[in-house]
Amino acid sequence: MAERLTTQQVAEQLGVKVETVYAYASRGQLSSERAPGGKGSTFDAREVAELAARGRRTAVRPAAAGEPVTVRTGLTLIENGRLYYRGRDATELAARHGFEAAIGWLWGLGTDAPVVLRVPPATAEALARAAAALPDGIRLPDRLRISATVAAALDPLRFDLREQTVHAAGAALIAGMVEALPRTAPDPGPDASLAARLWSRLATAAPTPEALACLDRALVLLIDHELAVSTVAARVAASARAHPYAVVSAGLGATDGPLHGAASPLAHRMLGEVLAGGAVPVVSDYLRTGRPIPGLGHRLYPEGDPRAVALLDAVGRLDGGAAVVAAVAEVEAAAGPAGRPALRANIDLALAAMALATGLPAEAGEVVFAVARTPGWLAHAVEEYREEPLRMRARGGYTGPRP
Repeated sequence: MAERLTTQQVAEQLGVKVETVYAYASRGQLSSERAPGGKGSTFDAREVAELAARGRRTAVRPAAAGEPVTVRTGLTLIENGRLYYRGRDATELAARHGFEAAIGWLWGLGTDAPVVLRVPPATAEALARAAAALPDGIRLPDRLRISATVAAALDPLRFDLREQTVHAAGAALIAGMVEALPRTAPDPGPDASLAARLWSRLATAAPTPEALACLDRALVLLIDHELAVSTVAARVAASARAHPYAVVSAGLGATDGPLHGAASPLAHRMLGEVLAGGAVPVVSDYLRTGRPIPGLGHRLYPEGDPRAVALLDAVGRLDGGAAVVAAVAEVEAAAGPAGRPALRANIDLALAAMALATGLPAEAGEVVFAVARTPGWLAHAVEEYREEPLRMRARGGYTGPRP
């Protein structure tokens, strides 16, 4: 007869709390039987041993001094001015599939069964209470960061780093991040697409089908971008075996600067000025004061950001969108040095154009960027969990006084 363990014995063997043992059982990772006499539960000792073995971390091999870290990834390729997700053109994927299906593709699950993004009721209630306790005027991106912390505290299995568990936690977190934002438009319902739910947190009126499709396209186009700054931050956290919520928090932290993630609000302000008074005086003022023109150029796309092209194409088909896209073209022309190729709009300027054309607030682009990139950070975390722990460590070049 197979050996059976009590709940307390399982908790001690796995090094977790009793509540976590029950969580493992509820997720089907351990099978339980009622103990003789009906008091408590028992667990198969072999299942417990297998779960413990899967959770053990491998030994750390110290990196040699100056040894470079090679980040192997099968997620995103940027080549010849194009962007590919797992070998598939990102703009083509965005044109044919919504955000949930794109997550499935990036996570290696295919597009035929879109990932269900739904937050557990208990987590939704806790997020609502946390959001209600915040003072007025809190920025939406800050609410996203708070929601990741709250969701982590409510997940007893957050340190289970197996791929299936990370995906389950990630799907709930993405939905929870949107749930944590104040609703400002009619509620589309819990079964609506994530784009529809996000719209109800950013806009003040229900969307047209074209506007909602435009937002969905933006989410897909932003889902990953190889080793961007925020993705490196996420992989560093995963290298230290931080749980998925902490990985996302690391990525969110890196987006809180004007050069990555938070660039769209700056472009929104600039593009609004162009629509009000023309591109030449606005661009001239930026050049006169030595400020970089937000939303122009991308070093990985010298011929133009394909994500911006795809998103601006959708914006141009919206009511009033043609005027916004024309303003983008005016900025490109005004900023181009004489005799040199003009700088092209990047995804930040395209996000600003989408927000202006649809009446979304200036910080909408920053929110869309963060929500969209979250499944990408999680996909990179899954890859990093398969690598040696703590390998993502840079070496310092000391410039201070010698001892």
